[in-house]
This record gives sequence, C-alpha cells and structure tokens, in this order.
Amino acid sequence: MTTAQAVNRIELEAKVKEMYRYVADAPSGEFHFEMGRTLAERLGYRPAELDRVAPEAVESFAGVGFHFDLAAIRSGDTVLDLGSGSGMDSFIAALKTGPAGHVSGLDMTDAQLQKAERLRAAAGLEHVSFHKGYIEDVAFASETFDVVISNGVINLSADKARVFLEAARVLKPGGRLAISDIVTEKPLPEGVTCNATLWAACIGGAMQQDDYFQVITRAGLHLVQVRDNPQYQFLSQNAKNAAHKYGVKSVSLLAIKY
Repeated sequence: MTTAQAVNRIELEAKVKEMYRYVADAPSGEFHFEMGRTLAERLGYRPAELDRVAPEAVESFAGVGFHFDLAAIRSGDTVLDLGSGSGMDSFIAALKTGPAGHVSGLDMTDAQLQKAERLRAAAGLEHVSFHKGYIEDVAFASETFDVVISNGVINLSADKARVFLEAARVLKPGGRLAISDIVTEKPLPEGVTCNATLWAACIGGAMQQDDYFQVITRAGLHLVQVRDNPQYQFLSQNAKNAAHKYGVKSVSLLAIKY
C-alpha cells in the first residue's frame, strides 16, 4: 500500500499547486495528461451539457473519467465536488441540481478557485459556491450532502484514508460517493511513490486498487460499482511506461453511505 509517509507532503502540495496553476492559467501547455473538451467527450460527457458550461472551464478540465451516471444527481440535491479545479464538474452538477439544490466546490489552488469563481459569477450561478480548503479536512458539517463527487484528485492526496473518512462524514445517510480516479494493478515501488513530481502528475500517488477499495469500505461506505476507463490515456512517455509496467489506470466508482 502507498503510505502517507512515502512522500514529502510539503513538497507534494507545492508541486500540485504549481501544476494545477498551469492547468488553470495555461491549459494549452504540455502536461503528462490530456485536457479539455475532446477528452471530456471521449470519457462520456454529453456535448449538449458541455455546451452549457463556460468554455474556459471546459478547456481546463483535467479529469480522468465520467461518473455522473453513477452519481444520479437529482433536482434539489446538495453536492460537494472535491478538488473542483476550474469548475467544469461543479457546473455540470449544477445543471442537474437546478436552483433548488446547491453545489459546493472545494480546492486548494488559488488560480483554480479564482478562475472558477470568475466563471460562476459571469454565469450568474447563485446555487454554486467555491471554497478554499483541503479534501482531507472538509470544512462542512456532518451529513450535509446528498452526493460527493471527485475527478482525478484523490490520487494526489498523501492521506487517502482521511479523504474517504471526510467524504463519509459529510454525506447524509443514503448519500452517494461517485468518483473517477487513478489506481494501479500492481503496487508502485518506493522510487515512484517518493517522487513528488510523479505524484503531481497523477502517477506516484496512485494506490493499488484492492487497497484503494478497502480504504473506501473502512470509511463506512458500501462499494456498489466499479468500472475501468480504458478511454483515458496518459500522454508523456514516462507516464505511459508506468501505466504499462504497473497497470496505472483510471476507474470510476459508486459507493453509498448506509
């Protein structure tokens, strides 16, 4: 299992913030991972819904899968988006909750938050709000949300067990956790898990899939469905090599709080 002590957390946070500042400010740059509308559509996002989201949010989309069908967000639902980035998934969720519901996005990167808030204000979406914070320490009351979503973010955390405990805490009984993330088929070696740059690239922090699923269930969530996302591919050769050697891959899953 990838341990919380395997990587320098201060260095990791700095690397993640740096990389995702570029994702927000320079989405046409070179990254280990694909971004933007072409990726979103290939993962399963509906073009008609993407058309209703600010193009600037879509261009900075850096997710790894599609899980809105699993989330089954309904009108009036309260939704928390862990690692909301430039806001695309939050805005998609807001289309589904309608003004009777509310979507809260949580992110630690100032550039992402500023971009998301600017786009939210321009669109007049009063039932969406963005908050600065950490997914390991969610500043919301227990049993607040009907749905928690996250896309390609939890693998970046050095304390995944805490992330899922917090997700379970803020979900209402019967609430749904619907996420996409990067996991591995084989455990990663220490040389990879100690490399903060590879963590920030969504590789070094990937947990072996059986361990990942156990962390979810230990948090008090019932794992209902898991599916692989073979349509997600890394871009850089280093990332491709890791994917081939260790089975680094994208999955989407649904878990329920009972």
